[in-house]
Amino acid sequence: MVESEILVALKNDDKSVLKSVYLEHKPAFIGFAKTYNIDSEDALDLYQDAIIALRENALNGHLDNLKSELKTYLFSIGKYMFYKHLKEKKKLHLVHSIEETNDFDEPKVADIDYNFSTRQRQLQIAFKSLGAQCRTLLNLFYMRGFNLDEIVEELNYNNKDVAKSQKSRCLKSLKKIIND
Repeated sequence: MVESEILVALKNDDKSVLKSVYLEHKPAFIGFAKTYNIDSEDALDLYQDAIIALRENALNGHLDNLKSELKTYLFSIGKYMFYKHLKEKKKLHLVHSIEETNDFDEPKVADIDYNFSTRQRQLQIAFKSLGAQCRTLLNLFYMRGFNLDEIVEELNYNNKDVAKSQKSRCLKSLKKIIND
């Protein structure tokens, strides 16, 4: 089954496709969790949570214009769950931002041919030049489908208004970079 067909099936809540995705990526995800020193039992729990988030995002239409591979998207959900899990266990102390990393081997961004338009390339370059906090906030909101309340919790902002104004500043910075 082609990836676009898988995304459509997930959006239509096809349980057999969800099971197939679950089984296909489980070993790699558990291995990925080990790079964060997460034990196998916790990794399995986090994987199941990531699959649930993936399913909910598919049902809500957040994957309709997915620009990365499904595995990449699933692993990025997992990565933020790892951070949250480690933070709760006090094994990882996050400052005000989450470092962007590409710790897993495949697929490497350079190996994927996205055939971006000129405008999309400008946006990609501008996004990379934003600070880590803005990249994280915008990624959570636009790519992962977090709402402002979830962002407040994830990034430890004081309240929803702080998150909203920070998001607005980040978007203004992004537009300024693109227009300059």
